[in-house]
Amino acid sequence: MFPKPESALKPNTYAFESRPMVKPTGFREYDARWLFEKEINLMGMQALGMGIGTLMHERGIRPDIVVGHDFRSYSASIKMAVVNGLMAAGINVHDIGLALSPMAYFAQFALDVPAVAMITASHNDNGWTGVKMGIDRPLTFGPDEMGRLKQIVLSAAFTTKSGGSYRFVDGFPDVYFRDLTDRPKLARPIKIVAACGNGTAGAFAPRILEALGAEVIPLDTELDYTFPRYNPNPEDMKMLHALRDKVLETGAEVGLGFDGDGDRCGVVDNEGEEIFADKVGVMLARDISSLHPGSKFVVDVKSTGLFNTDPVLQANGATTDYFKTGHSYIKRRVTELGAIVGFEKSGHYFFNAPIGRGYDDGLVSAIAILDMLDRNPDKTMADLRRDLPKTWGSPTMSPHCDDEIKYDVVDRVVARFKAMKDVGETIAGHSITDLITVNGVRVVTDDGTWGLVRASSNKPELVVVVESPASEERLHAMFKAVDALLRENPEVGEYNQTL
Repeated sequence: MFPKPESALKPNTYAFESRPMVKPTGFREYDARWLFEKEINLMGMQALGMGIGTLMHERGIRPDIVVGHDFRSYSASIKMAVVNGLMAAGINVHDIGLALSPMAYFAQFALDVPAVAMITASHNDNGWTGVKMGIDRPLTFGPDEMGRLKQIVLSAAFTTKSGGSYRFVDGFPDVYFRDLTDRPKLARPIKIVAACGNGTAGAFAPRILEALGAEVIPLDTELDYTFPRYNPNPEDMKMLHALRDKVLETGAEVGLGFDGDGDRCGVVDNEGEEIFADKVGVMLARDISSLHPGSKFVVDVKSTGLFNTDPVLQANGATTDYFKTGHSYIKRRVTELGAIVGFEKSGHYFFNAPIGRGYDDGLVSAIAILDMLDRNPDKTMADLRRDLPKTWGSPTMSPHCDDEIKYDVVDRVVARFKAMKDVGETIAGHSITDLITVNGVRVVTDDGTWGLVRASSNKPELVVVVESPASEERLHAMFKAVDALLRENPEVGEYNQTL
């Protein structure tokens, strides 16, 4: 019988090498993230694989799963530990090797396999590891599946079966390449910078974009799991500034930045302006709804209010549903509503038919942006940005807050804002007109300025975003007011970045 996992073990000890360690907080709302060797060890990852296999049997899923891993020094070893656990549970493993997360999702369709377990820490710093999982393509685990998986793993309630198998799917990147490039080329060779932060996307993105007819200027595309310049995260201003500098240096028409596992895409326009992903989403929604009038979109609560107020979207009959932040939530909502696209401010875009298959793929997003430019040859990316109604928005800002307390802190913040609204108290000198509490709290004032506070689903952090359609001064005033309220909670630490 496989041992029951322990929440903490001391490294470099007999116990660490002999027993599974799994910190309970690593089971997040819709995927799993741990600091490797501090919060989980290889036997813990083997327990996770057994848990995934057990859950598949419980749910009556055919015992076949795709696995892949991102480009980090430890990801391949972690993947094989998960594979051992899956096989012990009687699961047939189809290993596509080094891959982007969307390649693993695509493999579910291309190989006709129902389940996926992608070993990736996504945009997290080195030291982190994790798994993105799904058993119902194109969906990934939500709270229900994650909650049950946590129960199985932590209680060691595993189903062990004979008959598990392993096969390596040789040459799968070529299958993915053909799927994305088997289409008409761009009408002209759009000059782009492709930034990959030395992450996994560097092995695939430049080749695919060149095959579509783009003129590609590579930036940090050499694979290097030390991430020597910056973390591959297109929400990180350091990466966006490096992309901006390269665009201005080369005169590129657009800069595209991909995260560590290639499921997100950040954008810098031809004038070096970083366009936050929610604003790019509005631009794409305009383009798509002009081709498909009456389009339905889903966006997360961190996103700009323009999806509801933009006159072009209104004229095209587009409708937008604001929903919980998180790739699993938005992906599921897109499927439920039959929306054509779901957009997250983080840069996860979920294109449904006829553009995609419902999962998030940074390269599909990049191709959609290039198609938009191709359909508007008389306008630059900056022109398309300026066409939007003006708003002032913040990057995603994340103050530290321990996993064990962050949800309690958010509950306190929600209650505080509700009390303020109930008694007519203002925030930053303006009255509160709405509180959206589908995911944390989004407080909206009488001039349309809003601020969001929620708990990060994959790191020990809170998430803060603010936007104002009124002025930059109102943007800063709202941030100052939200931050002051947060500081009433001593558990809230320093930000990763601010205005």
